[in-house]
Amino acid sequence: MLIVDLLLALAALVTAGQCLLLPGLFRAVANLMAFGLVMALIWVRLEAPDVALAEAAIGAGITGALLLTAAGQLPASQRTLQSMASGATRWKIFIFVMVVLITGSLWMTVLALPKPGLVAEVAVVLPDSGAEHAVTAILLNLRGIDTLLEVAVMLCAVAAIWSLQKAIPPPALGDAYPGLPTLARWLHPLFLLTFSYFLWQGTHAPGGAFPAAAVLGAGGVLLLLTGSIVWMHQGAYNLLLRWLLAAGLLFFLATALSGLLMTGTLYGLPPRFASTFIIAIEVATALSIALMLMTFYLFGRPGRRL
Repeated sequence: MLIVDLLLALAALVTAGQCLLLPGLFRAVANLMAFGLVMALIWVRLEAPDVALAEAAIGAGITGALLLTAAGQLPASQRTLQSMASGATRWKIFIFVMVVLITGSLWMTVLALPKPGLVAEVAVVLPDSGAEHAVTAILLNLRGIDTLLEVAVMLCAVAAIWSLQKAIPPPALGDAYPGLPTLARWLHPLFLLTFSYFLWQGTHAPGGAFPAAAVLGAGGVLLLLTGSIVWMHQGAYNLLLRWLLAAGLLFFLATALSGLLMTGTLYGLPPRFASTFIIAIEVATALSIALMLMTFYLFGRPGRRL
């Protein structure tokens, strides 16, 4: 397995280097998607299948498709980058080599560090955390403020995209691929089933809101791009869409303040209600994140109510 780990590390460096050094937007995006898949395999080797799924769905799938769609909207003269001058290429190669050397040095330093010693502490408070799995307990209780900030960052990304332009209607993929809309509708129940399974699994095994949202968001993006979902583009649902996007973050904030009132600690969940809070947070956050991933494919803010 050491050989496999070394090959994965080499593949990550090669795909990252090709993404930076090769000319052409399509090559850069293709190598970025390949890098995301390699990182997913690395997370599997690190025994974090939930993170691996999120990396594959978001890092390689949704982000890659978003970049390819954005590149397709550029003028033809800007889609293919000209080859860099030889001097600039040498500088980029030098920087890439330095990054590899620094990364190797940091990795050797990390290997020399003592093993983290919080496993025993987490095991002591796990029965009162409201979750059976340590990762879920940390993300949604013990260090819930970190997850709250992650959701806030995604909501800020939606606001940044909406501030650039108005929404662009999705491409008519059904005209070029007549069977794609029907296939998307048939596959969507599978996305919903997988979404529900990951939400349920997160309480006692790797899973939870982010992997579940990645799966549901990917299915929603497929429906959105095939024209099966049109309400998100309509001004009549503008206010509803905004409330749904903010629902996960608002519920997270309400939970943090409730913990402050009941225990005197921000986001301190009382043991009696911790499991109920965690289930509600996971459902609300997962739905909001899935909708955020779909909203990226509106390519701007929806129209106002007429």
